[in-house]
Amino acid sequence: MIHREGNNLLSRQKRSKRSIYTYSSKAAAAILAGTMVFGGAGAAFADTAATPAATGATASAAGIFSDVKSGLWAEKHIYKLASQGIVVGNNGLFRPGDSVTQQEAVLMALRFMKLQGNADSSTAVEFPTDFKVTNYYKPYVVLAFQQGLLDKTTEMAPDNLKTSWGERKASREWVAEILIRALGKSAEAAAVSTEPTGFADDAKVTANKRGFINAAVDLGLANGLDGNRFDPQGAVTRAQLATFFSRAEAQNTLDYDNTFKGSISALEDGKLTLYSNGNTSVFNLTNSTAYFTSTSETRINLSDIKPYTQVTVIGATYNAAYVEVTDPVQQVQTIEGVFAKITPGTIWLDSPTGYDQYSYDGTTSFVDVNGAVIAAGSITAASKVSLLRETYSGTNKLVKVQVTSGIVNKTATGTVQSVDTAAKSITFTTADGTAETFKWEDGTTLFSSQSAVLLPADLKAGAAVKYTIKDNIIRTVEVTSGVERTVQGSLTELTSSTVVYKKPDGTREVKLLGTAPAIVIPGIAAPVIGELIADATAGDNVQLTLNSSDQVTKIEVLSRQIEEFTGATVVDYSAKTLLLTVMDTSNKAHLVQLDANTKLAYDGVATTSLTNMGYNLTEGRKVDVVAAGQRAISVETSTKYTGILTAVNNTTKIMTLKLAGGQTLNLAYPQAVDFFGRTSVAVTDIALNSSVTAVLAGNQDIVSILRVNSNVQLEITSLNAAANKLGVKWSGGTADIYTVTAALTDESGQTITISDLKVGGFVNATFNGSTPLTLQAVKLTTGQVSAVDAAAGTLTVKDYAGAAQSFTAGGGVKVIREGVTAATLSGITAADRVEVRKDADGSTIIRVMSQQSRAFSRYESGSGEILVKRTSLDDNNYRFVLGANVYIHQGDTTLSVQSLKENDNIIMYFNNNILVEIVKQ
Repeated sequence: MIHREGNNLLSRQKRSKRSIYTYSSKAAAAILAGTMVFGGAGAAFADTAATPAATGATASAAGIFSDVKSGLWAEKHIYKLASQGIVVGNNGLFRPGDSVTQQEAVLMALRFMKLQGNADSSTAVEFPTDFKVTNYYKPYVVLAFQQGLLDKTTEMAPDNLKTSWGERKASREWVAEILIRALGKSAEAAAVSTEPTGFADDAKVTANKRGFINAAVDLGLANGLDGNRFDPQGAVTRAQLATFFSRAEAQNTLDYDNTFKGSISALEDGKLTLYSNGNTSVFNLTNSTAYFTSTSETRINLSDIKPYTQVTVIGATYNAAYVEVTDPVQQVQTIEGVFAKITPGTIWLDSPTGYDQYSYDGTTSFVDVNGAVIAAGSITAASKVSLLRETYSGTNKLVKVQVTSGIVNKTATGTVQSVDTAAKSITFTTADGTAETFKWEDGTTLFSSQSAVLLPADLKAGAAVKYTIKDNIIRTVEVTSGVERTVQGSLTELTSSTVVYKKPDGTREVKLLGTAPAIVIPGIAAPVIGELIADATAGDNVQLTLNSSDQVTKIEVLSRQIEEFTGATVVDYSAKTLLLTVMDTSNKAHLVQLDANTKLAYDGVATTSLTNMGYNLTEGRKVDVVAAGQRAISVETSTKYTGILTAVNNTTKIMTLKLAGGQTLNLAYPQAVDFFGRTSVAVTDIALNSSVTAVLAGNQDIVSILRVNSNVQLEITSLNAAANKLGVKWSGGTADIYTVTAALTDESGQTITISDLKVGGFVNATFNGSTPLTLQAVKLTTGQVSAVDAAAGTLTVKDYAGAAQSFTAGGGVKVIREGVTAATLSGITAADRVEVRKDADGSTIIRVMSQQSRAFSRYESGSGEILVKRTSLDDNNYRFVLGANVYIHQGDTTLSVQSLKENDNIIMYFNNNILVEIVKQ
């Protein structure tokens, strides 16, 4: 705790040298100012005389009190006064349940009266010896006496000076007097000073306070407690005092700083446009904006606020911190009529005497019967329309024109919500979420997708479409992106099952994550979901791909709103201000401020303790910092660097890594290299442009091990589920791998266990060094090629279950025939039997099965083998074990092995030396 004498010294320095705080953000300056004035509990209700830094900070005060939980009974009043700068927090806390001293209450009352700037702090103040006030507050107490806020006779009475006057806890009856005097309503209090308060504990009320309590209750500023008590000598808490003064604002005519009153003329795209006295102001709405109504203490949502209602908006620099609805009735008038025509700036409606004219401008919206936006010129004569015009400005401007019935002619985009083939109707969801239904006519309506003609039944719910309506009939429907659609916004929250993003209009949406959604982050090879940045104000700008079930199947980072300083060196850290200064690898200094929301980790261990983290932010320590402006989103002590190996210098023994954000690091050669499937590997053995992870030693100066990140396809040779161990082989050798820490999925991304894998199957594995991170089972398709187009790179296989499977060679192709690999489909014929699977690098592997034409001899059920006629006495290759699901057939007729007769001519197909198909000729 800082002693108050020191606070006054610092405060005087601040007033004389304001530039001392120019390095800090506004919010940091406000918090720091509160801390200097009150080392302890009192910081919530005062700081020094308003400076530019402190004033600006109040605009975001509604979002900085971590201890003011949603639903707190005084939440509304705390946020309101904080937004106006009448109360200020301390280190992000408000401490609503703490008591308030009399000197603190005086300063708050002067702020409420907008008089705090009149205090003369340059003149020494001497009070009577027994009237004790902390030095900082003396000028304000003097001003309070001068303004009649305090009564000298009462406050300096001998029996009132037995304890320190300034640091005494303010009582409820004393605050009631201060409140009424601040409002200038002492006469009203005097008029009711002889009346009982009506509370059960009226006998405990000090006689000269009774009138002030009655006046406060009559004005609706104070209420009783449980049991119809007022508790006159009870200490006032911070939450109570904020509530008293917040309610009192309705009783005065002062214009408070950053407070605007008027009517909402527009509410869209995360902005609120306020009309007041002929002027309009536009305010930004953010995630920290608090919304309330004047008739309730309960917070509401942005969606509860409607255009054309009356509101009070509080916020500096046009950033709304607090919005209160003062009149929820929309100030509009509705006019209905029959549309005649439209000319530039004028709408003409039919009337018995000719036409009624109504002016419109570029801000007027035109919508159809379903609420979908249309062009003004698309309204047809004789349509019934509803005109909405505002009544708050005196100009009666048209704000919306809606067709209520009539002929619709338009072209629009949206998605298919439903198709009713019996009623010959389609319900579309427009881009703004409105549903509208139109009918089609057989023979006149064209349905298409990429130039292919469709039937109405081919349209799927969720498909993105462009459609044309003429004379209320669907004329064309063009599918533009199948059942998938994409949305864009900034990532605000991310859990194991959901993603929350903020749309361009400022509203939030929650979407369920599909199974193993694809993650795309520019500059990062094989990114994982944990590398996405979700933050209320600086989250990744992303594009989400949604399937027909509205689940997220892909998250692609379009841009990032942050800066990353990987491997930066700590220059200084202040546990008091939470300011961290680092030097990046280009020797450029950066200043960031930590807060309660900063993600912290040291030595790879996450922590929520700023104190513990501070012990690790010593000078020279290397850290990884992610920041949005000066706000630190995450700070971690550097334990490893992941990037692309771009260069090695065997002379200087220096290797260069390029990190995801484009930053380059020059590091000394590692003490060891870890590369799956390889031993005795040197740095020079690693191919440039390989993805690697450099793990640092404890002193952060040495790379203890360089792990090469690799993707490998493995064939399973053994499986021990109890030990979580797989025996595998690949072209480079054999190994045992343990799967207990690896993520196991099937070919569609669904989570599986090791028991779901099979010997002889394949997995695509990703490794960090020799540690497996993911294992994905590979789908094997075996069967006969039914169609092949080498030029187009397409292949169709009829599998042994009779289903047709199509493949494209867009990611590359590897055709393996008799041990020889080709990179084209040109050698494949429709008679070939093949096994098709995806390789770890995304290419398609097609293994053409070997075949033999022989004469059948017999089947031996004991050994599960068939025998064929020898081609010569030296032929020892005449016995073949049947595969587990061998397909025996003649044409499309499936046969049993027992149905084969001696000397039948057969063709046998072998997949990896296993007999999988027998064709009887």
